[in-house]
Amino acid sequence: MSHNGITPLQTLIMAAGKGTRMESDLPKVLHTIHDRPLLDYVIDAALKTGAEKVTVIIGHQAELVRKTFAGRNLIFVEQFEQLGTGHAVLQAQHVFRHYQGNILILCGDVPLLSVGILQQFINKHVASRATLSVLTTLLDNPQGYGRVIKEDGTQRILRIVEERDATPAERLIKEINSGIYLAESPFLFEAVSRITNTNKQKEYYLTDIVEIANRDGLSVHACLTTDAQAVMGINTPEDLKRAESYYRTGNH
Repeated sequence: MSHNGITPLQTLIMAAGKGTRMESDLPKVLHTIHDRPLLDYVIDAALKTGAEKVTVIIGHQAELVRKTFAGRNLIFVEQFEQLGTGHAVLQAQHVFRHYQGNILILCGDVPLLSVGILQQFINKHVASRATLSVLTTLLDNPQGYGRVIKEDGTQRILRIVEERDATPAERLIKEINSGIYLAESPFLFEAVSRITNTNKQKEYYLTDIVEIANRDGLSVHACLTTDAQAVMGINTPEDLKRAESYYRTGNH
């Protein structure tokens, strides 16, 4: 099936996190907005962009997540050890073994993402002929987010630096990584298998595939959305309240 100029498209949703800051034992993606789990909104957005298949990476309380979404025709992949986002993606390698198309990577805790923003992202990825595209946004206070380092005057991303690994100068950058990517499947799994965990967290960061692509001479593009709310991850009970009111006011 061809969809809006991209043939074919599959989605991988990251939903393995525990969400310690939610102060609850419930997996983060099962917290609700209007009685619907966060993950439900993300699955819907994926299907509306024309994804042929939706694979969900689960970890914390995996059985409960499976049970909640039984009958939704999803592929579940379990990440048994939480070793970072790069490691999480690697767990799904077998699902995409014979797939050559693009993979849209979404976060299970970003429920306000509109289909319009995703469609624009997909179209830009296709138009720029990038191997990898990253959805970015601008924040006045980017604290805690990975900063996007671009080639001067272009949309080409050189690397993404996690806050705790950033220099003081890099921390002044306001363009951040939303954690949403679009990548060619063969490149994605080859790249995540090369990620190392030589960082302060000793984790395998998915963001490292940006540097890997650059080293291999492949093109990596930033696609900036000005709607920072739409790509906001839910990390705390306050975030959940904010998202709830954003939804109520019909901004999405």
